[in-house]
Formats: sequence, C-alpha cells, structure tokens
Amino acid sequence: MTTAAAPPEASPGLIPWWSGNARLSDLSGKLLGAHVAHAGLIVLWAGAITLFETAHFNPAQPMYEQGLIVLPNLARLGYGVGDGGQIVSTDLYFAIGVIHLISSAVLGLGGMFHALKGPETLEPKFALYGYRWRNAAKMTTILGIHLVLLGLGAFLLAAKAMYFGGLYDPAVSQVRTIAAPTLAPAEIFGYLFGRGGRYWLAGVNTLEDVVGGHIWVGFLCVLGGLWHVSSQPFAWAKRLFVWSGEAYLAYSIGALSLMAFVATLFVSVNPLVFPVEFYGPTLTIGFSQFPRFISEGEVLTSRVWLANAHFWLGFFFLQGHFWHALRAAGFDFRQGKVVQSMRGEVD
Repeated sequence: MTTAAAPPEASPGLIPWWSGNARLSDLSGKLLGAHVAHAGLIVLWAGAITLFETAHFNPAQPMYEQGLIVLPNLARLGYGVGDGGQIVSTDLYFAIGVIHLISSAVLGLGGMFHALKGPETLEPKFALYGYRWRNAAKMTTILGIHLVLLGLGAFLLAAKAMYFGGLYDPAVSQVRTIAAPTLAPAEIFGYLFGRGGRYWLAGVNTLEDVVGGHIWVGFLCVLGGLWHVSSQPFAWAKRLFVWSGEAYLAYSIGALSLMAFVATLFVSVNPLVFPVEFYGPTLTIGFSQFPRFISEGEVLTSRVWLANAHFWLGFFFLQGHFWHALRAAGFDFRQGKVVQSMRGEVD
C-alpha cells in the first residue's frame, strides 16, 4: 500500500510574484524590508495628499464641500483654525505635508536596503530582531511591543490636547486646551455599556471624555504591552490559538475590520470628534439594498465619503479575515473541509 507524498514546503521560488508578501513569509529580513517600504508608501500618500489639498484649498468655501479628507483631520487637531472653525493659516498644513514626504523617503530607502541588500533572515546575526512564527514567546513579545507603541500614540493625542495647543471644540467653536480630562473609570468605561446612548462609543459628547478615554487606552496598552513582553503565553492560550504567519495576518485583518466599522459609526453620527464645520452635517444610516451613509439631500460631503469608504474597507477586511483564518486553521477550499488542524502547534 502506498501513500501520496507530502507536498513540498513553500519557498520563494514556488510562489508567484503576485502573491506579494507570501513569498517572504519565511524570510524575516526581506519581510522587514517589505513592511518598511509599505510604511513609506503610506507616509508618501499622506504627505502628497496633504500638499495637494493645501494647494487646492479655497478658504471661502467649507472644507466638506471641497472633497477634502486630510485637511479636516488636521483642522480638528487645532492646526490653522481660528474662531468659528475658520481656517486662518495653511502654513502648518504645508509643513506637515513636507515632513511626511521627507519621512517617506527615509522609510523607502530603508525598505529597499532590507529588500535588496540586507540579510534574508535576521535570526543568525540579529537574534533580538529575528523570529519564528511558531515561537509563541517571541510572538507575544512582538505583540507587546506593538501595544506599547499604540499606547504611546494615544498619549501623544492626549498631550496635544492638554499641553500643545489643544483641540478644536465645536461646542465653543474654537480651539481650546483640555485642562481636566475625565479619568473616572465609571465615566470612561460606561460608554462601553451604553452610557453614550444609542450610538455606543460614538455617543461621546465632551472633549474631556475623549481625552480621558485616550489616557486610559494609552495606560492599558502600555501596561498590557509590558506584560506581554515580560511573560509567556499560558498553556491554554497555546492550545487555543493557531501560531503561524497566516493566522497572525487573519487576527490583524479582523482587528482592522472592527476598527473600520467603529470609525464608520463615529464619522457618521458624531459631530464632536468629526466637527460639522470640517466634515459637513451628520448622516443618516440606511440599509435598503446596501448599507448607505448619506446626508440630507444626498450631498457628497467629506463625511459621506469617509463613512462609506470606512464601511466598505471594513467589509472587505472582514472577508479577508475569514479567508486567512480558515486557511490558517487547516481548511482546504478545494475539498471544502479541514484537512489538518493547526491549532496549538507551537515550538
């Protein structure tokens, strides 16, 4: 009796170019280059669009009628804004765009170096930065580092609001510093349980709560990150999860999908975080044939574009999550069943 030979291990030479980073899944050095280059492209887009919108900005017309998507975000952070939400200067917008372009060049060069000249794998010479997908302890350390960085990002927003110029507050129609953010746990975490009303988290209606929420998120992310860096997964967690590159991709895309849907809700109905002065009137959410996020008279404001874009990005991210999660779990789409359970396989 004979059995079919096991398929050969995947290698860059067996995976076509259009498979993207799948060719690099076992080449940590090359994958680092791809990630750094990807970050450079994102920053390049941000800088280029900022300069494009700045060059075409008309101060006599509301932002939301000009199809702007980047400048409204800078305005709500208090940059270049005077009383009543009027844009009094675009100098900072230009400077921010240029800084992004310079940063993108640095990231692009770093990405090309790691992709073309750097070592294919980091483990032999740079053990601190190397990894194996099935090394659960290393993966949770990487997770912890990401959480710490996310927490620091949340603290930066709080610092901007409290010490570095403040934020634009639609309630008073001017930029103000948030001197006393809400830190009471019952107030902040109450939004998770309906305190904000029908719109859940998007029901927040004071900047004190917004900034206080960022402080709590920053604290929890840093605390959780340090815990993950200094600990190893429990035995039950090792058995529960799939420890592979494709599984981590599935987890990440699933998280992105959730964030996109939350962002859709916020931009649609919240006039505090997304001021009417910059984004246009809040929207009506409808589900006739397809989900629609529209303003009265179906005016295509910046809010309409952002809400619909976030929703459909979240939708397709969710499909990607299901696809990669099933593949990571050992599901064979040709046979329509799980052919090999991958859960709990760790080094």
